[in-house]
Amino acid sequence: MCQFCLMQDDDEDEGGAAAPRSARRNAEPSGRKAQSRNYSGPFRKTPDRLFGMGFIRLYQLTLSGFVGNSCRHIPTCSEYGYEAIARHGLWAGGWMTLFRVARCGPGGTSGLDPVPGQLERRYHWWTPWRYFRLGQKAA
Repeated sequence: MCQFCLMQDDDEDEGGAAAPRSARRNAEPSGRKAQSRNYSGPFRKTPDRLFGMGFIRLYQLTLSGFVGNSCRHIPTCSEYGYEAIARHGLWAGGWMTLFRVARCGPGGTSGLDPVPGQLERRYHWWTPWRYFRLGQKAA
């Protein structure tokens, strides 16, 4: 079940009393706590990644509310940037995020655009313009 279904689920526990709303919201069928919207998978915690992820998290907590919910992709551009930097580092993830934000404007793409798990061998640090092609749909 998704985390939004769990918020609306009013089932009673075995004791007959309903669980508190916060307990139902954070519980999953497997007994694990619900994860945040940002990437929480394994990644190397290097200083550049932590700085980039912290910068995006700061944006999410402060300026994102003023900009509005206008992202045309799933996940949103800030979630994409957080995950891209966590998985691929500040340099590659930063370029991927920059090009994703550029595609989000008028005349750009929309829809499901996940962060790739592994980059192909042709993506090098000295060729950042190639990261632009990651989110383009095949014609």
